[in-house]
Amino acid sequence: MPTSNEHILRSYDDELSRLKGELARMGQIAVAQIEGAMDVLERRDSRAAERVILNDEAIDQLEASVSHDVLLLLARRQPMARDLREVMAALRIAADIERIGDYAANVAKRTIALNLSAPIPPAANLPTLAETAIDLVRDVLIAYRESDPDLARLVWERDVELDALYTSLFRELLTYMMEDSRNITPATHVLFMAKNIERIGDHATNIAENVWFLATGTPLEEPRKKGDLTATGAVDPERPRKD
Repeated sequence: MPTSNEHILRSYDDELSRLKGELARMGQIAVAQIEGAMDVLERRDSRAAERVILNDEAIDQLEASVSHDVLLLLARRQPMARDLREVMAALRIAADIERIGDYAANVAKRTIALNLSAPIPPAANLPTLAETAIDLVRDVLIAYRESDPDLARLVWERDVELDALYTSLFRELLTYMMEDSRNITPATHVLFMAKNIERIGDHATNIAENVWFLATGTPLEEPRKKGDLTATGAVDPERPRKD
């Protein structure tokens, strides 16, 4: 017959499993939101974009549920060491996934505005940017589920790829706007969409750092490589940078 300690441990494990399940569900919705935003962009479907925006509420509700469960775990169990890292990581990861959902909804909102203008060629590069971001999010969620620090580190390192794609698109959009002032409004919408997607990658790397710390007990202390040159003045639309 199980002892009281075994009951407590089993109950605690069940609560952690529920937390992980909620985070997995949040991640699935977030990825679907990014994919949905790209789908409505391709189809220029403003009504479907509205549905993507409304779906963000599901992620918000799950994030609130995770926060509630974490508070209960901290109050009831007072976890220490690895258990405490597990609980706190869940809280931080939920916040990052919630922000990923927000950025996907923002992309959908910009799609509605973009549909008021004729299609512009640079927008065709957004799906490639989004596919890279989706890969990072999917992989980091696998790393969390499997407590895989090596995969988490790989995601952390690959963020530079997304940054480079964003910088390239930023340069292209600047050139496009300079060619004709009538391009400024639609190109600005695409620029904001691209930045939202780039920020999704940043939150994926935040999750990767939490997974690394959770699995190893030590932080990733080396500086994160950045390929986003748009804030450094290194991007000249008339003279592309040689890599």
